[in-house]
Amino acid sequence: MKVYIWNPSLECLSRDLLEKLQLQRLKEIVYKLYNNSKYYRQKMKEKNITPEDIKTLQDITKLPFTTKEDLRELYPYSMSVVPIESLAEIRASSGTTGKPTISLYTHRDIENWSEVMARSLVATGIVKGDILAIAYNYHMFTGGFGFHYGALRVGVVAIPIGVGYTQRTVMLLKDLGVTALTSVPNYALRLAEVAYEMGIDPAKDTKVRKGVFGAAPWSEEMRKRIEKVWDMQAYDMYGLSELWGPGVAIECIYKQGLHVWEDHFVVEVVDPKTGEPIDIEEKGELVFTTLTKDAIPLIRYRTRDISRILDIKQCECRRTHRKIDRIQGRTDDMFIINGVNIWPKTIEDVLLKEPLLAPFYQIVIDRVDALDRLTIYVESKTKLSDNEKSLLARRLEYQLREAILVTPKVEIADPGTLPRFDGKPKVVIDRRGQV
Repeated sequence: MKVYIWNPSLECLSRDLLEKLQLQRLKEIVYKLYNNSKYYRQKMKEKNITPEDIKTLQDITKLPFTTKEDLRELYPYSMSVVPIESLAEIRASSGTTGKPTISLYTHRDIENWSEVMARSLVATGIVKGDILAIAYNYHMFTGGFGFHYGALRVGVVAIPIGVGYTQRTVMLLKDLGVTALTSVPNYALRLAEVAYEMGIDPAKDTKVRKGVFGAAPWSEEMRKRIEKVWDMQAYDMYGLSELWGPGVAIECIYKQGLHVWEDHFVVEVVDPKTGEPIDIEEKGELVFTTLTKDAIPLIRYRTRDISRILDIKQCECRRTHRKIDRIQGRTDDMFIINGVNIWPKTIEDVLLKEPLLAPFYQIVIDRVDALDRLTIYVESKTKLSDNEKSLLARRLEYQLREAILVTPKVEIADPGTLPRFDGKPKVVIDRRGQV
């Protein structure tokens, strides 16, 4: 496999020099926040910390955490350390669970964001000469614009295809000779489904052979399905709007974890309950400190995403930036059934291993007679008889019980009957609080 590297001088920097650069930038950002952010200065004083206390990278654990709730409380501008006239752009999260978190960008932020996105695209083999369809929302959501900026930096042709109008999107993928696609993972499968309905075979009738997917956790089984139906190589990308957007970490062609761009971020993993640091290779909550964000630098931002730092010194691709594992789920995605913690991604892993099933499902939670009841609705690929549905459902119930330690009820739905989503799928419906 051919390895492409956008910025070898930084991506392949020795660990010693990389950590030296991190420490220098960490000291600078702490000093900047202590002197320019009322919020952080107060937080540091509460912990009896000053910038002079940060002497090593390990001293980062002395610093306070930042949470999404903090950003919402200081909505819209109070986290900024630059005047409004210095801003180039304003973006925001979807805000579906309260006020959105506001992302502010100076021209320097756009420059740095474009750089990490350029690295990320090139790491997956998307290079000049490729035509990239960007099937993300181009509204205030960061996803579409992040890929767009990165594509322009690399010299890739960018198509702001957006979301929705799926038949039109399939037509354009084919007619424009698109070679690479980025979207939320489930939408790649939705596009393939609609392509078949239009008489178009994604693997044979399009040139799409590279894919970068993110914005929601997705399983290895979903990756296999996407790669098979499109005859493509599919890569995982990680990012958050609070940390610019996509481009925080990316898989390279070897797909053995996601490289974090450590000259721009310090990554930690902590116990989600206690906030205490945990060892490399142990799963916990990802925490990021931004080293080059200009408008809203963040110290120890708690992402709620569950992963681990991998114990890999240097990748075969020659990059030295440490890796995180693929996202296992979110602390706020996990649900509890009669005292048992369950992650939606674990259920997806089981369902998508079954060749008779389509990749569309819903998880419904009810409470009956003071006990939780878990029902999983999943589509079959082809229409099955009642007897075939019953046998398949019982088999899946057994497999799921082994995986999640709870026995669900499985209902096999006919093809095309469950909801489809252009953006992030809503697969968990918890009705326990409803009257």
